[in-house]
Amino acid sequence: MQAYRASILHFLDDPDSVASDDCYQYFADGVLVVADGKVVSLGPAEQVLAELDAAVPVKEYPDGLIMPGFVDTHIHYPQTEMIAAYGEQLLQWLETYTFPVEKQFSDLEYARSIADRFLNELLRNGTTTALVFGSVHKQSVDAFFEACEQRNLRMIAGKVMMDRNAPDYVLDTPESSYADSKALIKKWQGRGRLRYAVTPRFAPTSTPQQLLLAGQLLKEHPGVYLHTHMSENADEVVWVEELFPHSDHYLHTYDEAGLLGRRSVFAHCIHLNDEEWSRLAQTQSNIAFCPSSNLFLGSGLFNLKRAVAEDIAVGLGTDVGGGTSFSLLRTMAEAYKVLQLRGEKLTPLKAFYLATLGGARALDLDSLIGNFAPDKEADFIVIDKACTELMQFRLQHCKDLLELLFVIAILGDDRSVKETYSGGALVHDRDHGLGCT
Repeated sequence: MQAYRASILHFLDDPDSVASDDCYQYFADGVLVVADGKVVSLGPAEQVLAELDAAVPVKEYPDGLIMPGFVDTHIHYPQTEMIAAYGEQLLQWLETYTFPVEKQFSDLEYARSIADRFLNELLRNGTTTALVFGSVHKQSVDAFFEACEQRNLRMIAGKVMMDRNAPDYVLDTPESSYADSKALIKKWQGRGRLRYAVTPRFAPTSTPQQLLLAGQLLKEHPGVYLHTHMSENADEVVWVEELFPHSDHYLHTYDEAGLLGRRSVFAHCIHLNDEEWSRLAQTQSNIAFCPSSNLFLGSGLFNLKRAVAEDIAVGLGTDVGGGTSFSLLRTMAEAYKVLQLRGEKLTPLKAFYLATLGGARALDLDSLIGNFAPDKEADFIVIDKACTELMQFRLQHCKDLLELLFVIAILGDDRSVKETYSGGALVHDRDHGLGCT
């Protein structure tokens, strides 16, 4: 058993669903108690310490803010080395940068080296759970899950399915993608804290036959996820209309194949029509909001307000390598700017909700992670509220918690994350080099 003392924040519900005072708990001086990788108790320091056995060690963070580990609902680990690739929109960017980089993941040892670097970056930025694209190569997923297993991380990933409209060196077939995915599901689904996602890249790179076999995998293995892209780019939407002339709209290409549902996550969803919004809501499908990559690739501005109105679960995604940072703090800042451009607001409560409990709900993991309810898995981070001189100065002028959170979201980055814990174990320590590349 171990106790941690600091300011503590976690969410109980969506700020858009309940009154703001009811959506979170904040303890200016709180204690989180953890044992056997799970949350035991949480509350004001005075109360918890009075009830705690004197033999239980208490780790204190005078300038720290403890919150649940961040949840990244859309990211590509094979694209780690091409982050910040210059000057293209989506379709050209895939052709110029993505496919040549992903070719390298046919080499298992290379994939292992990138998986290690990728996970170190996630943990350094406070992300303890992510929904992750592999490459088209089966071994890319093996390498990723091996690295996750070593660190006891709660992760979801899958092999890309892609049988057309890409270079031959990154193509599979409907039959091989089905067989490889099925073997990976058998090997990794439910092993430790790992889960599998059936992962067609997006409709333009999968034939109808491959999408149908993706749906078949979901039917055969009800616990797995569906992870893909949709309506990221206006030209992409037009291309889908040309490739699927008998489909009513982009979402229909997935719907016909049986790919919608509670564990289906569609990244981007910028250019949706009314029917697509309604159908996502009807099927309890989920959206990954990826503001950094949407701005970087010039894709458009996500309609978060519409998603809230339709009661569609939304999480934040960094979308590295189209996204330009592994940090969900930086991603919050970009999300704020996206909504500003739409004439809307992203409150600090909503931003941190999306990065924690909201992301967990979008991944159907909120019974396991996302806040500090008793018996949930002890994935948490320690934010250093004064990690830079500018933040130290700015915090002197914060009037309340909401202003503090906003400053952390706008000015924070990897330097803000002092420590990261997964399953109660320390997996990143900024000041002592643990988990750093």
